[in-house]
Amino acid sequence: MFGYIVRRLFVMIPTLLAISAISFFIIQLPPGDFLTTLINEQLSRGEGADMGNIERLRQLYGLDRPLIEQYFIWLGNALRGDFGYSFEYELPVTTVVGDRMFLTVVLTFATTLFIWIVAFPIGIYAATHQYSAGDYALTFIGFLGFAVPNFLLGLVLMYLFNVWFGTDIGGLMDRQYIDQPMSWAKFVSVLEHLLTPVIVIGTAGTAAMIRRLRANLLDELQKQYYITALAKGLPRRRALLKYPLRSALNPFIADIGSILPDLISGATIVSVVLNLQTTGPLLLSALQSQDMFLAGSFLLWLALLTVIGVLISDLLLAMLDPRIRLGGGAVK
Repeated sequence: MFGYIVRRLFVMIPTLLAISAISFFIIQLPPGDFLTTLINEQLSRGEGADMGNIERLRQLYGLDRPLIEQYFIWLGNALRGDFGYSFEYELPVTTVVGDRMFLTVVLTFATTLFIWIVAFPIGIYAATHQYSAGDYALTFIGFLGFAVPNFLLGLVLMYLFNVWFGTDIGGLMDRQYIDQPMSWAKFVSVLEHLLTPVIVIGTAGTAAMIRRLRANLLDELQKQYYITALAKGLPRRRALLKYPLRSALNPFIADIGSILPDLISGATIVSVVLNLQTTGPLLLSALQSQDMFLAGSFLLWLALLTVIGVLISDLLLAMLDPRIRLGGGAVK
């Protein structure tokens, strides 16, 4: 196990370097940069661009240097914890991301708990009551969850809440707390606004998890070890919890690889529709405006969390399922 972890950590280094290089160069593909876009916007409004200040910024952040040199300067600074300067917000990247990162982590963690709490019992019930009325009803609801886009569900809920209760569910907090430092009152306001985005974002994930758990559990319930355990007199519930359910949990554990990057990316489209103060819209805005340091830092964090999440899920799967061997060799 220790040797496997060490090998994976060494593999992570070239993987992250390759992803960072590809991400940085993709951001640079559109012509110009943020400062060029700023000049064009000022000229289109009939304003005079301060070329002296813009040229000073271009030299200060190395935008006048070759692309390869810009990449290595940015990467070296990132390794020291300096992720650069956001031109659009005129603040360091870490300052821009700070509060939004916390809100995104809270939202994603709550959504993950919602998916697991709802999908786990429903998936078990649907598998153990195959072709029953409840199974058909839950299957129909699951297909609805697949079919309805999250952003459309968000718009419908915003309308219904406004018509029925006269409340605005947009945002993750009351308006007076926006751009204010974190406090207990602000945290309580965030918790009060979590329900709707958690339901909207978690609907599709819950439906997918129910279908996967049902399919895996049905496959395990047909195997000889479970049938033999029942034939020997083991109670059905105990046999279910001890053997098939443990093997059917693999999708829950494997999803950890995607949960960690979601902690900072969030559901971008839903966040835009519901006006959520998360990092998703921030990343979208950075890509559109070619705010290279902000966008590149986001993509680098996503890559890091992805490889870490995959490593954690692989290790947990090996601990949960004895059929999985990290070394890849067959066990007789």
